[in-house]
Amino acid sequence: MQVAGPPDASREGGPAGQIAASPAQQAAAPAGSTPAAQAAAPEGAPAAPDGAAAAGAPAAQSAELARPAKCGGVPPLKLTLVASGLDQPTYVAAPPGDAARLVVLEKAGTIRLIKDGAVQQAPFLDARSRVYFPAPNAEGGLLGLAFHPDYAKNGRFWLHYSSAPRGNVVIDEWRRGAQGGDAARPEPVRSLVDVKHGAWNHVGGMLAFGKDGLLYAAIGDSARSPSPASDLTSKLGKILRINVDEPSRPPAGNMTSGDPMIWDYGLRNPWRFSFDRLTGDMYIGDVGQKSWEEILVERPGQGRNDYGWDAMEGSRCYPPGSACTPRGVPPAVEHPRSEAGSIVGGYVYRGAKIPCLRGRYVYADYVTGRFFSFVWDGKAATDRVELTSALSPNGLPSSFGEDAAGEIYVVMFNTGRLYRLDPG
Repeated sequence: MQVAGPPDASREGGPAGQIAASPAQQAAAPAGSTPAAQAAAPEGAPAAPDGAAAAGAPAAQSAELARPAKCGGVPPLKLTLVASGLDQPTYVAAPPGDAARLVVLEKAGTIRLIKDGAVQQAPFLDARSRVYFPAPNAEGGLLGLAFHPDYAKNGRFWLHYSSAPRGNVVIDEWRRGAQGGDAARPEPVRSLVDVKHGAWNHVGGMLAFGKDGLLYAAIGDSARSPSPASDLTSKLGKILRINVDEPSRPPAGNMTSGDPMIWDYGLRNPWRFSFDRLTGDMYIGDVGQKSWEEILVERPGQGRNDYGWDAMEGSRCYPPGSACTPRGVPPAVEHPRSEAGSIVGGYVYRGAKIPCLRGRYVYADYVTGRFFSFVWDGKAATDRVELTSALSPNGLPSSFGEDAAGEIYVVMFNTGRLYRLDPG
């Protein structure tokens, strides 16, 4: 995805076969673009356990909220406007256990704080001097953030961005200022990853902690040809897995040959991935090249997977029409270019407001503005339902996010708006 916008919109072959976006969307979508908080809990309060359905809820209640509901079909849904006036938002997140705050990343390098439903005038962090993208239609910028599971106590968080002056992909550790405060310290603590890239496209951008307490990071393949996605000495085109307390010590289970941070490989541009709070399954949205967009589903602890790029695009040989021996793990879902042009991976809903949506994965496409969903039964994607008509989205979705209670949000890159998924 390009975050000139967000991940990658125009690629080789152009827009042929794509479902057309509305005139307003077409005018606002960056050329060649793709889909490119809660605050700390009260002083001394324990952090919510990773995967908890609601901060502070009793264990039994949390388990009930997480349990998939047995309902027929998809319930009525709507998108509720939460904030507007944002500048090219790329991601939304919430500190664990904090029901009062959200943070929204803006492409140029600012993190906006939303506190008790209001966008604060002072940013949580202004890192514009450190962030780089080579042109307005490039994918680089400030793209990802992950709060430590125990952020309420330790104030640690990580950013994924393209750095000045050369556009390297950087993952840095940062710290909150005062405990319970509304601002971060102005300089990073240390760098975990610094990879030559250029920031034009296929940057990746996602960071998230798994239920194993390790940090996962997505880096795109930089659109090089041949792609470095299958090169195990390169971090490009990979999902990395990092022990943030001992970043120089590879976690057990990572690749044992090549770069020791590699968890998965053979990815083109994994703009957004997420973990199911209940099961720990990882859902990866990998942006396609010419013909297919894909969603991959990975069981917890089952990494070291080859997802096939650039021998495969989805479940087909690449280039289109060529013959090959199929390679890698096939996608759970794939969309032809007639349906989607730059896939934006979403989240499995585990909130409390929409019981009949629990267990359903919701995601979207940046180019067409369409919203989709399915239920993963452990082996296959079932009950695939498009949600575009129900949600009537106004804008191009660049990313989804969750609050502390598991409610799902979506940021619209071109309109600068943040929405929450609510009962219809």
